[in-house]
Amino acid sequence: MVQPPLRVTSRGTAEAEVWADLRAEAEAALIEEPLYAGIIQATILDQRSLAQAFAYRLAHRLGDGDLARLSMRDLCLSAFEADPQAGAHAVRDLVAIRERDPTCRRFLDPFLFYKGLAALEAYRVGHWLWHQGRATLALHVQSRISEVFGCDIHPAARIGSGVFIDHATGVVIGETAVIADDVSILQSVTLGGNGKESGDRHPKIERGVLLSVGAKVLGNIRVGAGAKVAAAAVVLQDVPPHTTVAGVPARVVSRLPVDEEPALSMDQSFGYGDGI
Repeated sequence: MVQPPLRVTSRGTAEAEVWADLRAEAEAALIEEPLYAGIIQATILDQRSLAQAFAYRLAHRLGDGDLARLSMRDLCLSAFEADPQAGAHAVRDLVAIRERDPTCRRFLDPFLFYKGLAALEAYRVGHWLWHQGRATLALHVQSRISEVFGCDIHPAARIGSGVFIDHATGVVIGETAVIADDVSILQSVTLGGNGKESGDRHPKIERGVLLSVGAKVLGNIRVGAGAKVAAAAVVLQDVPPHTTVAGVPARVVSRLPVDEEPALSMDQSFGYGDGI
C-alpha cells in the first residue's frame, strides 16, 4: 500500500520527529560499524539540529580549495536558518525517499550517502543565495553540485518539497524550470530549453508527476498533475494531467485514475493506447 505524502502541519513537530529518528539510527550505527563512528558522531550526534547536521554534511562533501569546508558550513547554515521553509522542505525530501525508495529502510542512509538528497538540499542553499543577490556564490554551489554529484540544477529554478531525485546522475534542471511538490525524478532526466530562446524557457512540472529514466522535457511546456513520463521519452508539448506519455516525440499512451499519483507509487510501467 502506498503511504500518503507527509503533510507538515507543524514544521517544528515534524522536524523534531525526523531528527529524533535520525539520531537513534545514528546511535545504532555506531555499534554496527565502529570504523565509521567518527563520521557519524561528527555529522549527526554532535549537531544540535537537523539544519546543523545538513549544513555539516553538505560542507563536508562540497567544500573544496575555492571555498573551505568551514566557510561552506556557515553558508549552508545561514541559508537553512534564514529560510523559514528550508526545514520543512528538507524533512519532506528526506521522508519522500523513505516512502518511495524500496531499498531505503532508515533515514540515515539517504542523509549520509544519497546523491539526490544532497544535490537537492545544496540546490536549496544556492537558491537562497541567488535570491539574496549573491549570484557568484550561488553559481559556485551549482558548479560544486555538478562536479560532486553529477547533477546540474540552476539556482534560479523553483523546486517544491517532497521531491525525490533518485540517483541524481545526469539530471539537468534549467534556470526557469518549476517543479511542484511530491515529484519523483529518476537519473538522466533533463528539464531543458528547446533552442536559443531567452526568458521563461523551461518546463513546468505539476504535483505528483513521475519523470522516468532518461526522460527529456524541453521548452516552456507543462506536465500536468499526476502524469507519468516514460523512460527515454522526449516531451515537446504539454502533457495532460493524469496521463502517461511515451516515445520520441512523446504521445499519450494511457489515461490514469485521477486519484493516482505516479510519483508516490514509482510505477514505471505504461500501456499503449490512442495517440494525442
